[in-house]
Amino acid sequence: MQENDRDKKDSKTYVVGNKPVKELLESEPSRVDFVAFRKGRRDGGMEEILELCRKAGVPFRSVTPKELDFMYRGNHQGVAARCAALSYVSLESLLESAPSAPLPLIVALDQVQDTGNVGAIARTVYAMGGAGLIVCQHHGAYLGAGAVRASAGALNLLPVAKAGNLAAAIKDCVNYDYTVYCAQACEGALDAFRAELRTPAVLILGNEEKGVRPGVSKLCHESLRIPLLRDFDSLNVSNAGAVLVAEFARRLAG
Repeated sequence: MQENDRDKKDSKTYVVGNKPVKELLESEPSRVDFVAFRKGRRDGGMEEILELCRKAGVPFRSVTPKELDFMYRGNHQGVAARCAALSYVSLESLLESAPSAPLPLIVALDQVQDTGNVGAIARTVYAMGGAGLIVCQHHGAYLGAGAVRASAGALNLLPVAKAGNLAAAIKDCVNYDYTVYCAQACEGALDAFRAELRTPAVLILGNEEKGVRPGVSKLCHESLRIPLLRDFDSLNVSNAGAVLVAEFARRLAG
């Protein structure tokens, strides 16, 4: 029976051992990023863990003993679960609670990968009264201790929902009568300082290099661009997020 161990190099948290991993998957499966188990291990306890992974949609994979030892230097009993430093909420509960937030705005991050950016965005959303975040389960930043530190603790206070398929999650937002905005400077994008901004709303911010994916942006009601007063390529995603979230808050206050 092992307790949590933190890898100092990457601030990832691992829960190891048969019983702790099983209990975590039973009580808080949304916290688990993936489960790694020793290659060739096949026994009743392992099968129970893998079945819990399948039921909860938690990824799992077999790894070499060396890889498992690198994750946790101790008696891991052949299984380790990498988990986030925070608890997630369901998308449904976030959508139901968001209208009562001081600022009924949810920010969705489409594969934003830098933990510093995620932390900075969370800090802005929380400080401005925003309702919460939606993050991608795959190909997004790992929300471990580093992201929590970058958020100045805001990630422990802000509701965060994890989406296995962001496009499907955005469709759910639309079904809940949210207006969905996409932050991108494209043809037809509205000036964020002049456009009508309705709430409750979802604001989608895109990946640092690729922006919002086409399959996600096509689900949005409107695209918003930030009018720059100097010739400049673009703003960092956390800077752009801060400007847009502040503009939503300003409109609500005004």
